[in-house]
Amino acid sequence: MIKEMQHYKDDLQERRDIAEGTAQDAARQHSKGRLTARERVELLFDPGTFNEIDSLVTPRYDSYVGGKGSRYGDGVITGFGLVNGRHAMVASQDANVMGGSLGEMHANKIVKAMRMAIQYGCPFIALNDSGGARIQEGVDSLGGYAKIFDANCEASGVIPQISVIMGACAGGAVYSPALTDFVFMTEKSYMFITGPQVVKAVMQEDVTFEELGGGLMHSQESGVCHFLTSDDRECLLRVRELLSYLPSNNKEDPPYVRPVDDPNRRTPELEHVVPTDPHKPYDVRRVIHSVVDDGRFFEVHQLWAENMVVGFARLNGYVVGIVANQPMVLAGCVDIKASIKATHFIRICDAYNIPVITLQDVPGFLPGKDQEYGGIIRNGARMIYAYSEATVPKLMVILRKSYGGAYCVMSSKGLRGDLLYAWPNAEIAVMGAEGAVNILFRKEVQEAEDPEAKRQELTEQYEKQFNNPYVAASRGLIDEVIQPRDTRTALVRALELTLSKREHHAPKKHGISPM
Repeated sequence: MIKEMQHYKDDLQERRDIAEGTAQDAARQHSKGRLTARERVELLFDPGTFNEIDSLVTPRYDSYVGGKGSRYGDGVITGFGLVNGRHAMVASQDANVMGGSLGEMHANKIVKAMRMAIQYGCPFIALNDSGGARIQEGVDSLGGYAKIFDANCEASGVIPQISVIMGACAGGAVYSPALTDFVFMTEKSYMFITGPQVVKAVMQEDVTFEELGGGLMHSQESGVCHFLTSDDRECLLRVRELLSYLPSNNKEDPPYVRPVDDPNRRTPELEHVVPTDPHKPYDVRRVIHSVVDDGRFFEVHQLWAENMVVGFARLNGYVVGIVANQPMVLAGCVDIKASIKATHFIRICDAYNIPVITLQDVPGFLPGKDQEYGGIIRNGARMIYAYSEATVPKLMVILRKSYGGAYCVMSSKGLRGDLLYAWPNAEIAVMGAEGAVNILFRKEVQEAEDPEAKRQELTEQYEKQFNNPYVAASRGLIDEVIQPRDTRTALVRALELTLSKREHHAPKKHGISPM
């Protein structure tokens, strides 16, 4: 008997309805203050552009130990669509299907989407909401994670990879986000290798989900989270904003936006924003907002290693990455966390053809036993490696202080910085004048009739002879001394020149970055 087409259409619709879940599923997510997996996808993509794939995939098991079962799609929505008019791939885990746990086919769907993103040169976004490995599938689940990790590694530096933690992310599930470029978390999400119960059993420590792996903890303490948002909706809108600064892949340039802001706009306000007294703090974000197009700055890792500020902006319409010392925190000293933060950001910029602009006001590396024991040497070396390795345009402005090893590390001429500028009040030296005098002229000061007057005299003499930008300018170690009011125009013109930069390193399999 030949069946009518309506029969086949009804059969397909029935299967799709099963895959989409029930009203009870949606209510369960909403009661937790979270969106459903499908609602998240619809919010991420431009309206009406999402195309699902593998919606009818099923696990090889009809039922599992404990009586639980999966359904069409096997707990993850995969597909493609447009974000700000450009293609992207997504995998959105559904916590209503076996807790979003990862089984064999669940993993295969994610890997397939990732491989498609690599092949077609578009970003991959993972919306994570999973309790971890599907215990009932044993090694098949673990093997699935391994394949995801491998795909993460293959995609690294080829396409932007963004992980969004929107619920649970536990056990093996945490390593894929750690392998991606950026991690978003909501205040209602968490991620950890082992949960509070295991910590209690093994370590005899009482700790809450939030204390162990909450979004605020990972934003302030571990640095695992780059962006913390209040809820799913805000989080996905921020993901869309981030993608507006990134190219689709490593062979493309970042999206150019025709500027409204005048490239020749002067910035006289900077003369008042930055105190000439090297000991007085100020917020470097005010400098950034003054210089970049329309004052718009998309900060990354805002709550972690706050003595270093990094993020994306536009300069005359072109995307740039900003790396800046923050005098408001630890006087802008570089410590372990700041080194790691800057290193990661610089390497992302280099991978995706984004010029790096460094704003220097740094008294040096943070001293102390904790820093030495924690490995400030190797972590500082990682930042050196990142700046040296980067082949994108590297511009720099010394706003005030540039002392010691920190001068060398942050985009100096020795690390192939392209165009470097300094303000006339800049101090470029091994150390500050007072410290230098205390070391070099200790005896003369002690033996003087008026030690304090002698110290002041020698300090002024040292500043005139060494602690100014003109010594560095005379050696060609900076390219020009500029007025603060000319900072934006100088950077715009330098960027226009260096955008055509082509630089290649000696052939090698890969470098060996400091551990």
